[in-house]
Amino acid sequence: MCGIVGLLSFSGANTVDRSTLERMRDAMVHRGPDGGDTWISEDYKVGLAHRRLSIVDLAVAATQPMRNEDGSVVITFNGEIYNHAKLRPELVARGHQFRTDHSDTEVLVHGYEEWGLDGLLERIEGDYAFGIWDARKGTLSLARDRIGVKPLYYSYIKGCFVFASEMKAMVQHPDFSPEIEPYAMYHYLSFLTTPAPLTMMRGIYKLPAGCSMTVDITGEAKMSRYWDATPGQGIDPRETKNLSDAALEDFYVGGIRDRLRSAVDKRMMSDVPMGVFLSGGVDSSTNVALMSEFSNHPVETFTIGFSDYQHLNEFDSANAIARKFNTNHHEISIQKKDMIDYLPKMIHSQDEPIADWVCIPLYFVSKLAHDNGMKVVQVGEGSDEQFCGYASYMGYLNLYHKYWAPFRKYLPQPAQRLASGTATLLSAMHPRLPLYADIIDRAARGREHFWSGAMVFPDLMKSQLVDSGGIAGMASERHPNVATLLDPDYLMQDSYNVVRSFLGPLDNKHPGADALTRMIHSEFRLRLPELLLMRVDKIGMSESLEARVPFLDHKLVEFSMDIPEEWKTKGGEPKYLLKKAVEGLIPDDIIYRKKMGFGAPMSDWLRGDFGRAVRTSVLASGLLKRGLLNVDYIEKLFDWHFRGRMDTSLYLWAIYNLTAWYDLWVDRKQVDTSQLSDVAA
Repeated sequence: MCGIVGLLSFSGANTVDRSTLERMRDAMVHRGPDGGDTWISEDYKVGLAHRRLSIVDLAVAATQPMRNEDGSVVITFNGEIYNHAKLRPELVARGHQFRTDHSDTEVLVHGYEEWGLDGLLERIEGDYAFGIWDARKGTLSLARDRIGVKPLYYSYIKGCFVFASEMKAMVQHPDFSPEIEPYAMYHYLSFLTTPAPLTMMRGIYKLPAGCSMTVDITGEAKMSRYWDATPGQGIDPRETKNLSDAALEDFYVGGIRDRLRSAVDKRMMSDVPMGVFLSGGVDSSTNVALMSEFSNHPVETFTIGFSDYQHLNEFDSANAIARKFNTNHHEISIQKKDMIDYLPKMIHSQDEPIADWVCIPLYFVSKLAHDNGMKVVQVGEGSDEQFCGYASYMGYLNLYHKYWAPFRKYLPQPAQRLASGTATLLSAMHPRLPLYADIIDRAARGREHFWSGAMVFPDLMKSQLVDSGGIAGMASERHPNVATLLDPDYLMQDSYNVVRSFLGPLDNKHPGADALTRMIHSEFRLRLPELLLMRVDKIGMSESLEARVPFLDHKLVEFSMDIPEEWKTKGGEPKYLLKKAVEGLIPDDIIYRKKMGFGAPMSDWLRGDFGRAVRTSVLASGLLKRGLLNVDYIEKLFDWHFRGRMDTSLYLWAIYNLTAWYDLWVDRKQVDTSQLSDVAA
């Protein structure tokens, strides 16, 4: 994994400034501490730059930006192409000359020459973000991998099209003025993250997962989706036709196991040390088991816990797996003071607010791996989303089948509206009631019952938090080329527009998809790429550590998307098929123990002196002077939490991340933890 930057000047008066390009590149040294280089075209209209984290083909010849034989194609690339060794012989046979021994980057260069962008994307397997300049066509092509493991941002800045791996590189451009994007903030308060292509920074956008973009020398951009997590790609219906239940279960279980084994095997590709994050749960333990099959030396495993909250720790389970597979096991325990000391770096590393407190333990386990010589780790993200591993998912399914569907089917619309209005009135009686009233309101308005696995403020609460007039008053013009790429419904104060933009096309193409399939599709469009995978990327790379996600291999995803809800949750068992698939690989007591999850004791941390210091920090933020948020309601959320009337830690953490981000990136003030540090002493 690396850091990439590019500039394309489409204004007659502008040219690429080398110092600007290098300053942007070196804002991401953490993504590539092993070296950095730049390439600028002879007419100074195009510039590409690269920070290198050397993982595959460590030789100097594999340095980027990389060119083809005649220099007409130039690439800057972040990520890994897992099937590059299989594609190279075909390209050699077609006459392409390779300068490197086994660089996957060079396969992209010649693959683009041979097959074009669409043909290249169809063939490659991996986690990637890249920019390719084609001098013959006068086009710059960008692409982000199918699942969205790697980030890619872009902007139009004073006659230039600009792209980079991180927003912190783009704000280094001398003509960029940081400002908050109010509609992104509005959706963030719903989803804990911003939906692509919006970001929290006005004027900077992110390429959605599974999408490519081509920009010509006039600056005109066209974006297309080349992959999506939908049914109909993984299982030929003829393979399952007329199978008995027992035979069908064997087919599903075998298909999952074979694809998962292949996914882990592919991701063992590395010329540097590799480890795995081990929680002791099903997913990470399976990673360890399969990595042990493909490794001729002990696997390096890394586990984190909390010294003052032992009940959250999974050390016993992790140690049991470490002993069974004879790993080199490493552990670390952290406490509140460690968390507080880390906060300034966290806000800087996140790029835009990622209000998931898992970022805290994720940082310390990443640092543990880095300090022990790792450059690559495998992680378990994506398993729960595909196979229904969360208790909240099971709750949503129970809600849908027992209450939601009957409510919508049997209750007349006037009665639905009456129920919604009554629930809304009653919601003022207790701070927890808006959650339930919001669900009833969704049903009465014909809206989806499940929006995301990471919902923060429901609409009734958000209406009390957000000043709608303040957001509308910040509306601004967009660059004309961006306007064609951005769904105008995203620029409205209604986060259901985001959900509808995913599910509308799904319903058109796959009418009658079951409730779980619809939930999973929505997760692959928002929560997975823009929250879960971004926290892994941004936090891991802050310690120069690449994370690979075998459960999100696109061939496994395509297969799992064709498995109906009734099989993924057979007998009311979450992850039923995945658990069957890993029986015999890891112990049954690991497979069938109660799920704990990877978290942090933020609810407790935010009570007492630390919470009061956070309150002081939030209320002093420059964001609250902009008239976008209701200060009285924020104070009420703190008061409810302090008095134990309601656990509002999720809401408070989302607001803290937002205000701290604003103070750092818009007001350009360093995150002040002096008061926070005092309470941890």
